[in-house]
Amino acid sequence: MTWAEPSARTRSLIRRAAELAVQSPDAWVAQVHEATLSAPSAAEIAADPALADAIRRANFDNLFAWATANVRAPGDRVAANTSPVQLDVARDLVRRGLDEIGLDTYRTGQSVAWQAWMRICFGLTRDVDELEEVLLVSAASISAFVDDTISAVALRMAAERDDLTRGSQAERRDLVALILQGAPVSRARAEDVLGHRLDGPHVAAVVWTAEGESELGRLERAAEALMRAAGARQRLTVVAAASTLWVWLPVRTPPDQAEVAASLRRTPEVRVAIGAPARGVEGFRRSHQDAVEVRRLVARLGAPDPVVTFAEVQLAALVTRDEARAEEFVALVLGDLAAAPAELQETVRTYLAVLGNASAAAERLFTHRNTVLRRLARADELLPRPLAEDPLRVGVALEVLRWQARQAT
Repeated sequence: MTWAEPSARTRSLIRRAAELAVQSPDAWVAQVHEATLSAPSAAEIAADPALADAIRRANFDNLFAWATANVRAPGDRVAANTSPVQLDVARDLVRRGLDEIGLDTYRTGQSVAWQAWMRICFGLTRDVDELEEVLLVSAASISAFVDDTISAVALRMAAERDDLTRGSQAERRDLVALILQGAPVSRARAEDVLGHRLDGPHVAAVVWTAEGESELGRLERAAEALMRAAGARQRLTVVAAASTLWVWLPVRTPPDQAEVAASLRRTPEVRVAIGAPARGVEGFRRSHQDAVEVRRLVARLGAPDPVVTFAEVQLAALVTRDEARAEEFVALVLGDLAAAPAELQETVRTYLAVLGNASAAAERLFTHRNTVLRRLARADELLPRPLAEDPLRVGVALEVLRWQARQAT
């Protein structure tokens, strides 16, 4: 696609609009990201935190690439974006069999970005002739940029698809996907391909990077740390995305959480979600689903912990799936205690955890029993109903509040 040489005035307006876009890229990205993931065709991508993050990074990368190019050379054709971000997204989508859907998101993003661009342009001039030329040039430029980028990404997808169909990693990934979906896969064949027994115990984990970009070696080292902390001699690892590994350990108990966290100190961008122990083929699926649920909760609440287990978040995960209703529940059950100091909330939570034993709570909190009793009395003053009358719901609400507090932190 070609277009007429823009006038000097048009170039000046496009440069200024691009500068404004570069100064506030998050406003664009938020709109484009919401639109691309809310499309019915993108439901599977939106449900996967790793893929959703990858699409968000790709949206930002594309918008920034086009805008900065127009700051440098306003109105000129912008080269296709073949940055590592775009190529990683292409690889991730192919590995999930979502390449066609992924390409559709580029078109959805183009439409929303165009609306945001028009608003910027209308804020710079009201001259009809100037606006007409600016918008004609911009429309042609954006369309050409998206077409060229889609073509480049599609080529990468084709190459990646060819690679994967010839590689053992692809076979393992496809086979694991079938098992997770409950397909009637021969256990003997699956164990032969995966090198992992399915009839024994399992603890699954998801290892990913919070920054979205990391050397695969760092994720592999985290998986090794998991294996050592669990006392396992082997593991099954599947590359789920450029920034995500799925791991299964043939053990009966989860790895030592503190040991795993200590091993991640040098790679603070790496996170680990650990599922509950389970057994057999169904346990292989369930423990993985647990780990994925932990991953989703961490993504939703932004918990800073490097290692989170399903046991820690099971209750909060169930209650916070509808965030608005969860907030209503916390406010209704806790009343003024919801805004009380964290020390007071933690005292009540610990007291309930030890089944109402004030002495045991004092030991856990490293304080005096009388201090615990005073705090409990203060909590009763703040709660809509006395703690003794509603201990179960108060405990659930405090657990939800604890994870929401981590999000705020």
